[in-house]
Amino acid sequence: MEKIGLYLGCNIPLKNPDIEQSFRKIFPVLGIEPVDLQGASCCPAWGTAPSFDLNTWCAISSRNITIAEEQGVDIMTGCNSCFGVLSEAKHFLEDPERRKVVNASLATINRTFKGTSDVYHVAHVLHHMVGTQKIRENLKYSLEGLKIAVQTGCHALWPTDVYKVNEVNPFAPTMLRELCEATGATVPHYSRLAGCCGMGGMRSTDAEKSLGLFKEKIVSIKEETDADLIVTTCSSCFLQFDMSQPILKQRGLIDFEPIPTFYYTQLLALAMGFDPNQVASISQIDRSGVIKAIQSENRLIKEVA
Repeated sequence: MEKIGLYLGCNIPLKNPDIEQSFRKIFPVLGIEPVDLQGASCCPAWGTAPSFDLNTWCAISSRNITIAEEQGVDIMTGCNSCFGVLSEAKHFLEDPERRKVVNASLATINRTFKGTSDVYHVAHVLHHMVGTQKIRENLKYSLEGLKIAVQTGCHALWPTDVYKVNEVNPFAPTMLRELCEATGATVPHYSRLAGCCGMGGMRSTDAEKSLGLFKEKIVSIKEETDADLIVTTCSSCFLQFDMSQPILKQRGLIDFEPIPTFYYTQLLALAMGFDPNQVASISQIDRSGVIKAIQSENRLIKEVA
């Protein structure tokens, strides 16, 4: 079984540990062993060290990467911001002068950045290393008949020149759509597919502007797809879709019921037959109806060995 370092970041273990549990349930079945990165810290997020000092940022990020190097594994993260930050930091450290400065800082804690561990997103591991065929082979329930609107998220798409794996066309992403289609679901296109959901820095600095941008996105999804559920591979996008739809509904800014939202590995864990109480139990929007529909007897396709 191939090992990969599981970099959880902050949002997932603190706000949605059920997403973490979905990682730990599905990957061993799919032939990937997630290995905890002992002592890993914040990536650090864009609004912190990267915003005021590049060398400080690179030192903190590279320390996390050296943990993976020490354990002899690549990194897999389920947070788009973590993926972007760690990937960018590694890119910055291709500069010999910056690497020299950063390694001087790391030397004070007896570490050296070598650049031998690559950074991957959960979606990359599932799409490129596991593959859609193996996903299909391990399904217990078929999602045929369900419509999914997908949300890839910004920091998994841009900047394309620094990421180890990326979409063929980041303005028309297909990776998450193909992963969802592997479950048997239909994934219709909508015009704001590549648009930002308004989370992250915008949400923390101008909540109203964030909600305005999000409203455009969610209305596009509803009017153009009438999806049964929304699926993302970004923990920040998940939080935005789950907490902001009820706000818009309460204010009378949308005239439809909030659409249940799942992180992709939660959806896959449900389709593989794992207990919803373990892998999809935390959300503001009620997801029980969709979960019941997914794990209904008429969707049962086979027993997974």
